[in-house]
Amino acid sequence: MSGVLVTGGTGRTGKTLVQVLRNAGVQARVASRNPAAADPDAIRFDWNDPTTCGPALDGMDRVFLLPPVESVDPLPLVEPFLRQAQRSGIQRLVMLGSAIVLPNAPSAVEMAAQVQAQPGGVVLRASGFMQNFLRPHPLAEHIHRLGEIRTAAGDGELGWVDARDIAASAAALLADLEMDARSDYLITGPHGMSYPQAAQIITAQTGRQVRVERITEEEQAAAYRASGMLTEFADALAAVERGIKEGRHDQVSTAVLDLTGRPPRAFAAFVSDHAYEWTQWCPNSSDVRSRSRVKSAVWRHMI
Repeated sequence: MSGVLVTGGTGRTGKTLVQVLRNAGVQARVASRNPAAADPDAIRFDWNDPTTCGPALDGMDRVFLLPPVESVDPLPLVEPFLRQAQRSGIQRLVMLGSAIVLPNAPSAVEMAAQVQAQPGGVVLRASGFMQNFLRPHPLAEHIHRLGEIRTAAGDGELGWVDARDIAASAAALLADLEMDARSDYLITGPHGMSYPQAAQIITAQTGRQVRVERITEEEQAAAYRASGMLTEFADALAAVERGIKEGRHDQVSTAVLDLTGRPPRAFAAFVSDHAYEWTQWCPNSSDVRSRSRVKSAVWRHMI
């Protein structure tokens, strides 16, 4: 028996990855804390319960690894899994990481190194997700409710990437063990884009007027905390915007094209695909606030 264990298999990227793999005839086991009873290839997996590692890995020869998203220091939870994966004979392990290392996240680089030291270990360092512009992400909630993007990043640019392109890149590595792979890939969209440019594109594509409100890093951190995010995580993400403003994260790569054979989607195409998100009726603000208080898994790539 062989197949791909997809941790975080019910999230935006994981769900798409599972579909791509299954469409290609590859068995994909969906690992999550609440597995779907209707899916025979779904299994319970919880980073806080090491006893779930063995059953999840049993019979699999490849892994898509999404580290715990609620912590800025996930390595202590990931290390036992990596040891179990090596004992289980995993031949390829693809971890979804970030192109931006959060402040106060000392183990992020070490975790990537440990993954790359595994047989067939690959790290995908993804840039900011275009899906951050979709609800229930707080960025999208502000656009939907107020017609504005609140940012401390100024005119700094980021190589925003569609989660579907991240999933396709991971699938290319996981579907074919014979593929000659590097141990590290920077995954971005086709070009850099600032928040003001994003606002212009959404306005042009949908007719919904979107403006940019420039705020301070401290104001951004407070807004993240108000949306239900843990203080440490909120402060770290707000600090990232300073780096964007200073141009330290303006990177673009050809990795999606190299891995999948097609270029990554541009933001204009992404907006066209999801135009209804910005043109449909807006619920009242209390509904928005309630829906925004979801677990920080939604915000892993809020950059």
